[in-house]
Amino acid sequence: MTKRIKLNFVEKNCPILDNPGLWTYPESEAHRHGDLSYWMELAVLLEQAKFDGIFLGDALGTFDTYKGGRDTAILEGISMPIHDPTYLIPAMASVTRHLGLAVTCSLTYDHPYALARKMSTLDHLTKGRIGWNIVTSNLDSAARNFGYDQQIEHDSRYDRGDEFLEVCYKLWEKSWEDGAVVRDIPNRMYTNPAKVHDIAHKGTYFQVPGIHLCEPSPQRTPVLFQAGSSHRGREFAAKHAECNFLNAVTVEETRYLIRDVRAKAEKYGREAGDILFFPRIVPVVGATDEEAQQKIDRYLQHLSTEGTLALLSSWTGIDLYGYTPERLYELIAGKSGGNGYITDYLRRAQQDKQWTMEELARLYAFGGLGNVIVGSPGRIADHMESFIQQTGADGFNLGYITRSESVTDFVHQVIPVLQRRGLVQSEYREGTYREKLFAHQAGLPRSHPGAQV
Repeated sequence: MTKRIKLNFVEKNCPILDNPGLWTYPESEAHRHGDLSYWMELAVLLEQAKFDGIFLGDALGTFDTYKGGRDTAILEGISMPIHDPTYLIPAMASVTRHLGLAVTCSLTYDHPYALARKMSTLDHLTKGRIGWNIVTSNLDSAARNFGYDQQIEHDSRYDRGDEFLEVCYKLWEKSWEDGAVVRDIPNRMYTNPAKVHDIAHKGTYFQVPGIHLCEPSPQRTPVLFQAGSSHRGREFAAKHAECNFLNAVTVEETRYLIRDVRAKAEKYGREAGDILFFPRIVPVVGATDEEAQQKIDRYLQHLSTEGTLALLSSWTGIDLYGYTPERLYELIAGKSGGNGYITDYLRRAQQDKQWTMEELARLYAFGGLGNVIVGSPGRIADHMESFIQQTGADGFNLGYITRSESVTDFVHQVIPVLQRRGLVQSEYREGTYREKLFAHQAGLPRSHPGAQV
């Protein structure tokens, strides 16, 4: 039986995603990120194509590693200006009926009592279509603007996150019983107080004694997304995530990460199918392979070397400004400086070569050329099918190079090929976001720790 490929489209409420310079492309609609009509049109397009969901990224600070400041990021429109993505959800929900709507919110700079209410509200408004992308945030600029002298240490952010989720689970799953809201007019009882309970949480990081402010939403707990690739991040995903986003490029790396997280999940009593895995791809579609290659060549003419280096500097935490090929070679080879992010992002470069900064920027264009798939609709469909078969992944996060040309090309040219092959859905099943993804009940499965509070 052919495995169905699940699809999420990735967007961010700012001029560019990870495609520095492409706001200058003649047909780019980068400027429309502040236009509500763009988001509503996009939601309708994705639902017509039967995408499983849209995934809205976010950032709470400026990318200020490169050249020791934020000017390059501001100049290039890199996550700046950036608007709050949560306000887009009700508008997109109003013009769709099935599309899943996942939004990024930070564990580190929010409070579980407030965030639980926000997610419940969105789940009510979308009739059970909300997902939460759980992040711990990794920008020093965000930490400073939230009143910290420096970021909370990496693993400590996840330790705090475990308790954050524990509080949310208690609020969503435990505070209100099913049937608490009775709307009994003769007895003048809107909600039965005996079925609403304090959670009495007193922990290391949070004290939340009272009740959840919302009645149970269709899913109670939103669909839980997570993308951490560090050892501690994968441990967190194994415990909490229902959907795991992967930034791996190769088949081998993707397969390893999937097996590792699934093995870790078994320690928490979870089943292999409890977590879905979504590697990232950026398709460039042409009627023929030659046409697609011409298109990527045009895109690369608009690539910003400075912008890509600013993005890569923020990802790695290393200011790459002024690096000579010799110094860059030593960094990639692990002979000087570096941190865990260097392993994740720079090890893909050939270590026996001295790269120029321009060559490095081109290698990491559009989030990494290893994720960019160029070709005819059939070739791209072939790649997607083969990658799923070889890795055991469950679907893809679709990135883009130019707004809105990239997604429109994919929807009109590749989706029909995938549907004819029976690889993606042609119709939606009924139910909540979780029911559509997992074909089980609207709430968390019993094996999930959130269902056991």
